Amino acid sequence: MRARVNSVRQGFRAPEEGAPPPRPITILGLDLVGLVFALFFFAWSLSPSLLPRDWVFQGIVSGFTSVTGYGVGLLLAFPMRRWVAPRFSWWRFERRVELVLEILIALLAIFTVMSTLLVAASGQRDVDALMGMSQSAGVAYLRTGLIIVGIFLMVLAIARGLRRAARAFAGLLSARLHVSLPVAHVIAPITVAVAVVLFVDKVLLAGSSDAAHSVFAGQNNGTEHGVVQPISAERSGSPVSAAHWDTLGLQGRTFVAGGLGSERLAAISGVPAREPIRVYAGLGSAADTAARVRMIVGELDRTGAWDRKILVVAGTTGTGWVNPVAAQSLELMYNGDSAIAAMQYSFLPSWISFLVDRSAAASAGAALIDGIHQRWAQLPEGHRPRLIVYGESLGSQSAESAFGSLADLRRSVDGALFVGPPNSNHLWGAIEDRRDPGTPEVLPTYAGGLIVRFAAGKQDLPLPEQHSAPRDAWPEPRVLYLQHASDPVVWWNTDLLFTRPDWLTEAPGRDRTSAMSWYPIVTFWQVSADLVRAQSPPSGHGHNYEDLMPYAWAAVAAPPGWTSADSDRITATLAAIQSES
Repeated sequence: MRARVNSVRQGFRAPEEGAPPPRPITILGLDLVGLVFALFFFAWSLSPSLLPRDWVFQGIVSGFTSVTGYGVGLLLAFPMRRWVAPRFSWWRFERRVELVLEILIALLAIFTVMSTLLVAASGQRDVDALMGMSQSAGVAYLRTGLIIVGIFLMVLAIARGLRRAARAFAGLLSARLHVSLPVAHVIAPITVAVAVVLFVDKVLLAGSSDAAHSVFAGQNNGTEHGVVQPISAERSGSPVSAAHWDTLGLQGRTFVAGGLGSERLAAISGVPAREPIRVYAGLGSAADTAARVRMIVGELDRTGAWDRKILVVAGTTGTGWVNPVAAQSLELMYNGDSAIAAMQYSFLPSWISFLVDRSAAASAGAALIDGIHQRWAQLPEGHRPRLIVYGESLGSQSAESAFGSLADLRRSVDGALFVGPPNSNHLWGAIEDRRDPGTPEVLPTYAGGLIVRFAAGKQDLPLPEQHSAPRDAWPEPRVLYLQHASDPVVWWNTDLLFTRPDWLTEAPGRDRTSAMSWYPIVTFWQVSADLVRAQSPPSGHGHNYEDLMPYAWAAVAAPPGWTSADSDRITATLAAIQSES
């Protein structure tokens, strides 16, 4: 009796015979354990990532990350409450003590949120400065908390609604079908979970996929403002081309109509120039991939591409896009004595193509390169153009897929340039895994730089004048990867969920903040969110490589006598062209 009185005085409740399991402590209606995990995930999500985030985008990221943390906390706490806590019910507080704890913890949570947001604003300013962007984050960053709370409450309401539905269904099973209550409470949540998965898969995702195809198919049928059908015979889509203008798709029409003509090239270089060849086949140009490849080879025959100094086979992104700066850089370098061939395999943006039909990029790239290589190999050696493969983003995965190994690539072509490769690229991954010991994942050295090289900036590339120097020997064919330390396309991988990658244990690259750390689950969501804004930073950061293109081409496939001054001249020309548009 005395022990019971003492325990009550101290704010504890003694166990009673047959008492139910102790109810969980809640703070403002939220489970304490779940809230603690939510706050941890919230704080982690505010830590710097690869790219800057404004307060709205940060709120969306942190909102969903906090909900994930809350769910993880509930999941981990469940077995403790179900099987351990009932044995130690002495720990339960009196209600008045719990009320005081609720108020104190709620105040602590609010203070934690506000102080963490202010610290995060400072971290975002550091990332902005690293990329030369305007520093806008400040006290206004506190508005992020409103978005976080809104998303948290919305998702929590949906989850609790599903839980109530499961309980109601369990009661129905017990009352109508006489299923024992314990069994009903197992069947009901499983049934509700299956129903949610089917709804998401068959209704939301299927509807979204249909809507995406409808929207992007409509866009693919359009034409960018100012783009007109070419009349030059050296372009697909011209009146004499087998690939008709209206079948090339939005990006195909932009590609074949773009670039500089021979007259403009001659005016820039000061010597006579040739009309650059641009060959392209859209999804509507032929019935299937094999037919489109035959069409492109036929277009190369028709335009006389085999007589040019260089032929580039370009892997396209999901929409069929070819980087116009990359194409113009090459044509300026060769004064129009060049040919570029590309083929569309989808009209969906790369991130959608990557998720729903990655195999299309691989099969199309392999088919195109194989088809062109077979025709090219039939020509007498010494009387055929340099054959170079190029791909950017998902286009690099498309181009890589034609080769089973690095040795196969170097046996087949005269060089390769891969820009911003996705982390799932098999050839890139194999090279990274076998990089020289002690070299960083973010910018590795492979075989001493004799076979393949990596670059994040101009300073990582040898000057064209040094290619023949023994101290910088890089025999042809040269293979070059461009990758920024801040490019989420390069570093995103599902392994980020539970595994710390090498690039987050080593020294950061040139444009990644050293304050970025790895947290389970959270870092995966951060880098996933960075994917959406991969091209938002200025050139030279994130997934933007336009400033490097002239120097990258010079490193891989410079014409005889090319110098770094020539690359600088092309860079200045490209800047002038962009300022005109």
